[in-house]
Amino acid sequence: MSEATKTKLLEGALRTLTEQGIAKTSARTIAATAGVNQALVFYHFGSVDELLAAACRYGAEQRVARYRERLDGVGTLGELLAFGREMHEEEKAAGHVAVLGQLLAGAQAHPRLASATAAGLDLWIAEIERVLVRVLAVTPVGEFADPAGLARAVSASFVGIELYEGVDAAGARAALASLDQLASLVAAVGDLGPVGQRAVRHALRRASRG
Repeated sequence: MSEATKTKLLEGALRTLTEQGIAKTSARTIAATAGVNQALVFYHFGSVDELLAAACRYGAEQRVARYRERLDGVGTLGELLAFGREMHEEEKAAGHVAVLGQLLAGAQAHPRLASATAAGLDLWIAEIERVLVRVLAVTPVGEFADPAGLARAVSASFVGIELYEGVDAAGARAALASLDQLASLVAAVGDLGPVGQRAVRHALRRASRG
């Protein structure tokens, strides 16, 4: 019963963030959403901030697990970006984009929530890095790319676009289109013959030394 109650509170916290926002998220509103006694928030988690931090980790683990198999099937940078678009639409429809926005808003004033939100994002970054290591290894740019840094850049881009979409949908679409162009450029370089690929590598080595 204890674990079931904790799960109810974790899911209740995420639903409350989605439906009422961080400003109205409290022990009372979370307990009401979860359908449990308010005192159980403090019994299981000690404070609302601790519950929200745990809910952030719980939600990220659930979402990453949901998409891991699809990520394992990604074979190119273009496919990764296409997956990102599809995932964004699914997550938005399920309310998870709204949760992320609320967590990021709350993190500005609550360091505990900030660290938990960062840890949740790190789960996504680790998955994306695995894909980038695999798909870039077979391209001329793989030798020069930093998959760890690039994974953070891709993640940050999608987080920013998700939040930006709420105020400028056309601008968000343009940003995604630019990422698609970058993926096409990497693919085009990969399609070059041996002579062309050697020339690209030579140019990249010169640029990296400069």
